[in-house]
Amino acid sequence: MVHRCGAISSPIRAPNTLRLLLLSRAGDSRCVALDSRWNSGARGDACHEFYLFFVDDDSDGVGGGRVYVYDLPPVFNKELVENCDDLSPWGSRCTMLENGGFGRKANLSGRTVPEDLFGAWFATDQFAAELIYHNRMLQHPCRTMDPATATAFFVPFYGGLAVGKYLWKAGSGERDRHCQMLLEWLRQQEWWRRSAGLDHFLMLGRITWDFRRSKDEDWGGSFLYMPGMENVTRLLIERNPWDEMDVAVPYPTSFHPRQDADVEQWRSHVRTIARPTLFSFAGATRSAFRDDFRAVLLRQCQEAGNKCRSVDCRIAHCANDTSATLGVFMASQFCLQPRGDSFTRRSIFDCMVAGAIPVFFWRRTAYFQYAWHLPRDPESYSVFIDRRDVKNGTSIERVLNSLSQEKVRAMRETILGTLPRLIYAASGEGLNRSMDAFDVALDGVLRRFHQRKTANINR
Repeated sequence: MVHRCGAISSPIRAPNTLRLLLLSRAGDSRCVALDSRWNSGARGDACHEFYLFFVDDDSDGVGGGRVYVYDLPPVFNKELVENCDDLSPWGSRCTMLENGGFGRKANLSGRTVPEDLFGAWFATDQFAAELIYHNRMLQHPCRTMDPATATAFFVPFYGGLAVGKYLWKAGSGERDRHCQMLLEWLRQQEWWRRSAGLDHFLMLGRITWDFRRSKDEDWGGSFLYMPGMENVTRLLIERNPWDEMDVAVPYPTSFHPRQDADVEQWRSHVRTIARPTLFSFAGATRSAFRDDFRAVLLRQCQEAGNKCRSVDCRIAHCANDTSATLGVFMASQFCLQPRGDSFTRRSIFDCMVAGAIPVFFWRRTAYFQYAWHLPRDPESYSVFIDRRDVKNGTSIERVLNSLSQEKVRAMRETILGTLPRLIYAASGEGLNRSMDAFDVALDGVLRRFHQRKTANINR
């Protein structure tokens, strides 16, 4: 991968930096998308919730610049890892943090993964991105040791580990302690004071809602509502569509290619394997939820007989054990992707890495999330079936069977072409010929900062 660490030379038209989609309530004649890329099919469930959705336009300019990585006091990252036995009320998280956040080597079968690719597969936890991004940034060729030459400043705070430790405990004080301490430390730094955080970014390895507590009795920490965070760009595995400072990046999967050859070999493998199952679903029902949609999907799966396979994630450890789901996804043409505990779920990316085509039931599960990483045309790589139609009797099997084999092959090729952008390479410098998920995220951040700087100059 050729990294552009110098200043940008190509022009950037600041007014195109953000495209605004204004969506209003269902039935309102003003329910329109102010962007030609979105046709009337984009209305759906988006029109049932009034919100602003920002999409960064990467058609102009080229990402470039140098990044300064703060050397934070150990309490904000290193000590959290060292105390990994105490990060969760359900037991040690130490194995999750091995190998720079990749976790331990995956226990896979040669029937699903070629043996010479075993070294590229790990039991990676879905919340491990903070370590992955930190380690990559430390080894990145665009890292600078001189903050005076930096375009961007990376804050390697393991906020997800710090907050996750206390999410299920009463009281809000502990959930906010590390975050408050970090902001106090940053306010003492020259480069933070110079820009008020506008050229700073961090990775938070959990969903945005874990950091958006507005009242003491509510869920999560309040980090993103704290004074000082309003200007900081945050990379998260799920963004808040109302907040332009949130950027969604792919959940870590278990595939971490060591080189471009690993990607090409895996593409060839999943392109040619037999897929006897029409669709599959990996998940667990939510009995506590009224009208649980997952139960509807499982019922349709059972009714489809041998055309559908399911994995019960109450039994299998789907969150960080790819062996539980990989074989099922690889044998399937499509994989059902309802919302998880929030609107997104890691299974989206496990599914696509396996070469299966995701079927979404909420547009916010992917289309309003991963704008930097996924293809711009949702129909080129996925199927959308409104959940309300499914509840009213629409047959998933019938919808999927109606797609031509030519269309299915084209969608799979789009996914395989996008594959490097969805995964995190094992090499410290990424891949040579493609941008992986980290590269795409960093390029997007640098592009955003350059556009913002240019917009201020042109005022």
